[in-house]
Amino acid sequence: MRLHPALRRLAPERRLTALLTALGLFGATVVTTGVLTGGPAQAASSLQLQYRTTETGATAGDIEPWFQVVNTGSSPASLSGVAIRYYFSADTTVPYVYTCEWAVIGCSKISGTVGALSGGPATADHYLEVAFGSSAGSLAPGASTGDLQLRINRQDWQQVNQANDYSFKNQTSYGPSGTVTLSVNGTVVSGTAPGGTSTPPTSPPPSGSGVLFDDFHYTGPSDPNLGAHGWSIRTGGGGPGIQGTWSANAFSFPSDSTAQGGKVMNLAATTDGTTSGTTQAEIDTVQRKFFEGTYAARVYFNDAPTTGPNGDHVNETFYTITPDDSLYSELDNEYLPNGGWGAPGPTLYTTTWYSADAMDRQTHNVISSLQGWHTLQMTVAGGTVTYYVDGNVYFSTTGKYYPREKMTIDFNEWFIDLPFSGARTWNEKVNWVYHNASGALTPAQVTSAVNGYYSAGTHFTDTVPN
Repeated sequence: MRLHPALRRLAPERRLTALLTALGLFGATVVTTGVLTGGPAQAASSLQLQYRTTETGATAGDIEPWFQVVNTGSSPASLSGVAIRYYFSADTTVPYVYTCEWAVIGCSKISGTVGALSGGPATADHYLEVAFGSSAGSLAPGASTGDLQLRINRQDWQQVNQANDYSFKNQTSYGPSGTVTLSVNGTVVSGTAPGGTSTPPTSPPPSGSGVLFDDFHYTGPSDPNLGAHGWSIRTGGGGPGIQGTWSANAFSFPSDSTAQGGKVMNLAATTDGTTSGTTQAEIDTVQRKFFEGTYAARVYFNDAPTTGPNGDHVNETFYTITPDDSLYSELDNEYLPNGGWGAPGPTLYTTTWYSADAMDRQTHNVISSLQGWHTLQMTVAGGTVTYYVDGNVYFSTTGKYYPREKMTIDFNEWFIDLPFSGARTWNEKVNWVYHNASGALTPAQVTSAVNGYYSAGTHFTDTVPN
């Protein structure tokens, strides 16, 4: 028998308890999602929270609050609506990421979210809220949930300072904590909250209808995993832009210290002012299977070429599209750093198409530079398409300006025309792409989902049905 890594970390006398609990031979189980409001008053409850940590130093690689909930009463205790809050002070504006390392009842039975707190003491400007899924059941008298081994780390994996964290204690054995709160249906039953006003934590994004995530950890355009993961780099003829200039050589997948996870997909459009001296970049999903739900990508736009003189009418994009048939559908994010189509730049065009042949669409743009990294999001649900830039609503369309059939997901960089001579290269970078088919997610939910993939070391997943 091979011991789980988390069991090996336990003292020998605790391993048996943990194993018995996991097998249902020691105690019972737990819960559903709850929101902890905090407050000085406490209600009577048979539930007791116990806390310990393995990261005991003031400076540590991460925060590791471990918990167990015990039913000290004489009758079963439903833990639906139970929530735990651990309060800490963020050392940076870099986001913090929650991970369940291991739980006796199973990590799928609990959820964790990080929220912000304002107006409280300096030792508590953030909190981790932990709630239990309803499938975990209830606790029998005298039973415990067993270990909930949790971690909070900075997204950049820099060290954390726990000395100024409200809930931190150098406590290596389970015991009560007056600075970690336990609540039932919003009422605190143990511990004292630090005060202040909390920003509600992000609810976990649903995934029932399929999810795509890719952070483009590929070696190059010929990497077999690229095709295996459903991507196709365009080569050969056709538009838009300069006909017949699409090339696999326009793609690379370099390391990039400015990117989340340190890796990007780079699209390069090059030209010397002639058709024969031009290459354009486009990559598409092979399967046309994406319809309603949420689309998001983190992209890097450039207002100037990497090499050569500026001035080109170049288009840097993230979009979805179907063939030009009777149910044609297309959702566009098109960044024109120098303008084009007779209009000035820099500007981002967001467009929902009904007919490409009839040029029937609704579009919106603002003259403003978007040089650098930006998160673009589109939600398609309930007859409305909403476009977001960095979490802010940019444009929305309704009525007939709504997709009518499944689409591909695509990125390209291309020249609208070639009015100038001289060699130059334009680059667009893509950090990650995400699609959730279950509905319209908030920008915060998208961020939470993407951070979760990075925290878990997941570079690619695709559960969207073909």
